[in-house]
Amino acid sequence: MQIHRINAWSDNYIFLLQKGNHAAVVDPTEAQPVVNKLNDLGADLIAIFNTHHHGDHVGGNRQLLAKYPKAMVYASEVDRGRIPEQQVFLNDGDMVTFCDRTAHIFFVPGHTRGHIAYYFPPVTNSQPGELFCGDTLFAGGCGRLFEGTPAQMVESLSKLRQLPDNTRVWCAHEYTLSNLKFAITVDAQNPDLEIRFQQVQTARQRKEATVPSLLGIEKKTNPFLRWDHPALKATAKQQDPTRVFGRIRGMKDMF
Repeated sequence: MQIHRINAWSDNYIFLLQKGNHAAVVDPTEAQPVVNKLNDLGADLIAIFNTHHHGDHVGGNRQLLAKYPKAMVYASEVDRGRIPEQQVFLNDGDMVTFCDRTAHIFFVPGHTRGHIAYYFPPVTNSQPGELFCGDTLFAGGCGRLFEGTPAQMVESLSKLRQLPDNTRVWCAHEYTLSNLKFAITVDAQNPDLEIRFQQVQTARQRKEATVPSLLGIEKKTNPFLRWDHPALKATAKQQDPTRVFGRIRGMKDMF
Protein backbone atom coordinates (compact mmCIF):
# COMPACT_ATOMS: atom_id res chain seq x y z
CA MET A 1 0.00 0.00 0.00
CA GLN A 2 1.42 3.35 -1.04
CA ILE A 3 0.45 6.54 0.76
CA HIS A 4 0.36 9.83 -1.12
CA ARG A 5 0.19 13.12 0.82
CA ILE A 6 -1.87 15.80 -0.93
CA ASN A 7 -1.78 19.46 0.08
CA ALA A 8 -5.10 21.28 0.49
CA TRP A 9 -6.10 24.75 1.60
CA SER A 10 -3.44 26.51 3.66
CA ASP A 11 -2.28 23.70 5.92
CA ASN A 12 -4.49 20.62 5.43
CA TYR A 13 -3.24 17.24 4.31
CA ILE A 14 -5.34 14.68 2.45
CA PHE A 15 -3.99 11.13 2.28
CA LEU A 16 -4.52 8.86 -0.69
CA LEU A 17 -3.94 5.15 -0.16
CA GLN A 18 -3.12 3.22 -3.32
CA LYS A 19 -2.81 -0.44 -4.15
CA GLY A 20 -2.48 -1.03 -7.89
CA ASN A 21 -5.40 0.65 -9.60
CA HIS A 22 -7.49 0.94 -6.42
CA ALA A 23 -7.40 3.89 -4.04
CA ALA A 24 -8.94 5.14 -0.81
CA VAL A 25 -8.83 8.68 0.52
CA VAL A 26 -8.62 9.86 4.13
CA ASP A 27 -10.38 13.12 5.01
CA PRO A 28 -10.82 14.77 1.60
CA THR A 29 -10.83 18.50 2.34
CA GLU A 30 -11.77 19.15 -1.26
CA ALA A 31 -12.28 16.92 -4.26
CA GLN A 32 -10.21 18.33 -7.13
CA PRO A 33 -6.70 17.64 -5.76
CA VAL A 34 -7.81 14.06 -5.10
CA VAL A 35 -9.23 13.69 -8.61
CA ASN A 36 -6.01 15.07 -10.07
CA LYS A 37 -3.92 12.56 -8.14
CA LEU A 38 -6.20 9.67 -9.06
CA ASN A 39 -5.89 10.64 -12.71
CA ASP A 40 -2.10 10.78 -12.43
CA LEU A 41 -2.05 7.31 -10.85
CA GLY A 42 -4.66 5.80 -13.13
CA ALA A 43 -6.52 4.63 -10.02
CA ASP A 44 -10.19 4.28 -9.13
CA LEU A 45 -11.54 5.52 -5.80
CA ILE A 46 -13.24 2.75 -3.81
CA ALA A 47 -13.38 4.20 -0.29
CA ILE A 48 -13.53 7.47 1.65
CA PHE A 49 -12.32 7.20 5.26
CA ASN A 50 -13.48 10.15 7.37
CA THR A 51 -12.13 10.71 10.88
CA HIS A 52 -14.67 13.34 11.97
CA HIS A 53 -17.33 15.70 10.71
CA HIS A 54 -15.50 19.02 10.34
CA GLY A 55 -15.78 20.61 6.92
CA ASP A 56 -12.07 20.58 6.20
CA HIS A 57 -12.18 16.77 6.50
CA VAL A 58 -15.39 15.94 4.64
CA GLY A 59 -15.71 18.83 2.19
CA GLY A 60 -14.87 16.69 -0.85
CA ASN A 61 -17.16 13.75 -0.09
CA ARG A 62 -20.12 14.60 -2.28
CA GLN A 63 -18.13 15.72 -5.32
CA LEU A 64 -15.94 12.61 -5.13
CA LEU A 65 -18.97 10.34 -4.91
CA ALA A 66 -20.51 12.05 -7.90
CA LYS A 67 -17.43 11.10 -9.91
CA TYR A 68 -16.75 7.72 -8.23
CA PRO A 69 -20.24 6.46 -7.29
CA LYS A 70 -19.01 2.99 -6.25
CA ALA A 71 -16.89 4.43 -3.43
CA MET A 72 -18.06 3.72 0.12
CA VAL A 73 -17.97 6.41 2.82
CA TYR A 74 -16.78 5.25 6.25
CA ALA A 75 -17.05 7.26 9.46
CA SER A 76 -18.04 7.01 13.11
CA GLU A 77 -21.44 5.72 14.22
CA VAL A 78 -21.52 8.69 16.61
CA ASP A 79 -21.25 11.04 13.63
CA ARG A 80 -24.36 9.57 11.98
CA GLY A 81 -26.10 12.44 10.22
CA ARG A 82 -23.04 14.70 10.26
CA ILE A 83 -20.91 13.06 7.53
CA PRO A 84 -21.95 13.78 3.93
CA GLU A 85 -23.08 10.57 2.19
CA GLN A 86 -21.91 8.27 5.00
CA GLN A 87 -22.69 4.61 4.28
CA VAL A 88 -20.63 2.65 6.85
CA PHE A 89 -20.98 3.40 10.57
CA LEU A 90 -17.95 2.44 12.66
CA ASN A 91 -17.40 1.80 16.35
CA ASP A 92 -14.35 1.24 18.52
CA GLY A 93 -12.79 -2.14 17.76
CA ASP A 94 -14.27 -2.47 14.27
CA MET A 95 -12.04 -3.25 11.31
CA VAL A 96 -12.13 -2.02 7.73
CA THR A 97 -10.31 -3.48 4.76
CA PHE A 98 -8.65 -1.71 1.88
CA CYS A 99 -7.39 -4.21 -0.69
CA ASP A 100 -5.09 -6.54 1.29
CA ARG A 101 -4.69 -4.28 4.35
CA THR A 102 -6.97 -4.15 7.38
CA ALA A 103 -7.32 -1.10 9.62
CA HIS A 104 -8.29 -1.20 13.28
CA ILE A 105 -10.75 1.49 14.34
CA PHE A 106 -10.09 3.50 17.50
CA PHE A 107 -12.86 5.65 18.96
CA VAL A 108 -10.96 8.77 20.07
CA PRO A 109 -13.39 11.52 21.15
CA GLY A 110 -12.15 14.81 22.52
CA HIS A 111 -11.62 17.09 19.55
CA THR A 112 -15.15 16.10 18.50
CA ARG A 113 -17.58 13.69 20.13
CA GLY A 114 -17.45 11.18 17.26
CA HIS A 115 -13.79 11.24 16.23
CA ILE A 116 -12.20 7.96 15.12
CA ALA A 117 -8.72 6.94 13.96
CA TYR A 118 -7.66 4.27 11.47
CA TYR A 119 -4.61 2.14 12.28
CA PHE A 120 -3.05 -0.22 9.75
CA PRO A 121 -0.63 -2.57 11.56
CA PRO A 122 2.69 -3.30 9.84
CA VAL A 123 2.84 -6.22 7.43
CA THR A 124 6.29 -7.25 8.67
CA ASN A 125 8.34 -6.36 11.74
CA SER A 126 10.66 -4.20 9.64
CA GLN A 127 7.84 -1.98 8.33
CA PRO A 128 5.99 0.83 10.11
CA GLY A 129 2.34 0.83 11.06
CA GLU A 130 0.17 3.60 9.63
CA LEU A 131 -2.03 5.76 11.87
CA PHE A 132 -4.54 8.18 10.35
CA CYS A 133 -5.63 10.19 13.36
CA GLY A 134 -7.30 13.29 11.91
CA ASP A 135 -7.18 16.09 14.47
CA THR A 136 -6.77 13.98 17.64
CA LEU A 137 -2.98 13.71 17.65
CA PHE A 138 -0.75 16.17 15.80
CA ALA A 139 2.98 16.17 15.30
CA GLY A 140 4.03 17.95 18.49
CA GLY A 141 0.47 18.62 19.64
CA CYS A 142 -3.16 17.55 19.77
CA GLY A 143 -6.50 18.89 18.66
CA ARG A 144 -8.53 21.50 20.50
CA LEU A 145 -11.34 20.21 22.68
CA PHE A 146 -14.32 21.49 20.70
CA GLU A 147 -16.84 18.85 21.78
CA GLY A 148 -15.06 16.73 24.38
CA THR A 149 -13.41 16.89 27.79
CA PRO A 150 -9.82 16.58 28.98
CA ALA A 151 -10.68 13.17 30.46
CA GLN A 152 -11.95 11.95 27.10
CA MET A 153 -8.89 13.24 25.28
CA VAL A 154 -6.49 11.65 27.77
CA GLU A 155 -8.26 8.33 27.29
CA SER A 156 -8.18 8.74 23.51
CA LEU A 157 -4.51 9.69 23.38
CA SER A 158 -3.72 6.84 25.78
CA LYS A 159 -5.06 4.39 23.18
CA LEU A 160 -2.82 5.87 20.50
CA ARG A 161 0.19 6.12 22.83
CA GLN A 162 0.06 2.35 23.31
CA LEU A 163 0.76 1.69 19.63
CA PRO A 164 4.32 0.71 18.61
CA ASP A 165 6.98 3.41 18.38
CA ASN A 166 7.48 2.50 14.72
CA THR A 167 4.06 3.86 13.77
CA ARG A 168 3.82 6.66 11.25
CA VAL A 169 1.47 9.42 12.39
CA TRP A 170 -0.43 10.83 9.43
CA CYS A 171 -2.10 13.83 11.06
CA ALA A 172 -4.23 16.18 9.04
CA HIS A 173 -2.49 19.56 9.41
CA GLU A 174 0.97 21.10 9.09
CA TYR A 175 1.00 22.53 12.59
CA THR A 176 4.28 21.04 13.77
CA LEU A 177 6.44 24.15 14.05
CA SER A 178 3.86 26.17 15.95
CA ASN A 179 3.16 23.15 18.17
CA LEU A 180 6.83 22.78 19.06
CA LYS A 181 7.19 26.51 19.73
CA PHE A 182 4.63 25.97 22.46
CA ALA A 183 6.06 22.63 23.60
CA ILE A 184 9.42 24.11 24.52
CA THR A 185 7.69 26.60 26.85
CA VAL A 186 6.24 23.78 28.96
CA ASP A 187 8.98 21.14 28.63
CA ALA A 188 12.07 23.31 28.35
CA GLN A 189 14.61 20.84 29.77
CA ASN A 190 13.75 18.09 27.28
CA PRO A 191 16.86 17.51 25.08
CA ASP A 192 14.91 15.40 22.56
CA LEU A 193 12.45 18.24 22.13
CA GLU A 194 15.22 20.79 21.57
CA ILE A 195 16.78 18.64 18.84
CA ARG A 196 13.40 18.10 17.19
CA PHE A 197 12.57 21.80 17.30
CA GLN A 198 15.79 22.66 15.47
CA GLN A 199 15.16 19.96 12.88
CA VAL A 200 11.61 21.11 12.23
CA GLN A 201 12.67 24.75 11.95
CA THR A 202 15.14 23.75 9.24
CA ALA A 203 12.60 21.58 7.45
CA ARG A 204 9.99 24.32 7.34
CA GLN A 205 12.51 26.89 6.14
CA ARG A 206 13.01 24.51 3.21
CA LYS A 207 9.22 24.19 2.74
CA GLU A 208 9.43 20.49 3.63
CA ALA A 209 6.47 18.66 5.16
CA THR A 210 6.85 17.36 8.70
CA VAL A 211 4.07 14.79 8.33
CA PRO A 212 4.19 11.87 8.82
CA SER A 213 5.85 11.85 12.19
CA LEU A 214 6.86 8.73 14.14
CA LEU A 215 4.96 7.83 17.28
CA GLY A 216 8.21 7.05 19.11
CA ILE A 217 9.30 10.66 18.57
CA GLU A 218 5.90 11.94 19.71
CA LYS A 219 6.18 9.98 22.95
CA LYS A 220 9.50 11.72 23.69
CA THR A 221 8.65 15.27 22.60
CA ASN A 222 4.89 15.87 22.43
CA PRO A 223 3.66 17.40 25.71
CA PHE A 224 0.17 16.02 25.10
CA LEU A 225 1.50 12.47 25.34
CA ARG A 226 3.60 13.29 28.44
CA TRP A 227 0.94 14.22 31.03
CA ASP A 228 2.48 11.69 33.43
CA HIS A 229 6.05 13.02 33.12
CA PRO A 230 7.47 14.96 36.11
CA ALA A 231 8.41 17.98 33.97
CA LEU A 232 4.86 18.44 32.72
CA LYS A 233 3.41 17.87 36.18
CA ALA A 234 5.70 20.60 37.47
CA THR A 235 4.67 23.00 34.72
CA ALA A 236 0.99 22.33 35.30
CA LYS A 237 1.38 22.35 39.10
CA GLN A 238 -0.83 19.28 39.12
CA GLN A 239 -0.36 15.54 39.69
CA ASP A 240 -3.58 14.05 38.35
CA PRO A 241 -3.07 13.13 34.65
CA THR A 242 -6.35 14.64 33.50
CA ARG A 243 -5.67 17.88 35.35
CA VAL A 244 -2.12 18.03 33.97
CA PHE A 245 -3.42 17.54 30.45
CA GLY A 246 -6.25 20.03 30.92
CA ARG A 247 -3.90 22.68 32.24
CA ILE A 248 -1.38 22.22 29.41
CA ARG A 249 -4.18 22.21 26.82
CA GLY A 250 -5.55 25.44 28.28
CA MET A 251 -2.08 27.03 28.10
CA LYS A 252 -1.83 26.00 24.42
CA ASP A 253 -5.24 27.53 23.68
CA MET A 254 -3.95 30.86 25.01
CA PHE A 255 -0.49 30.62 23.38
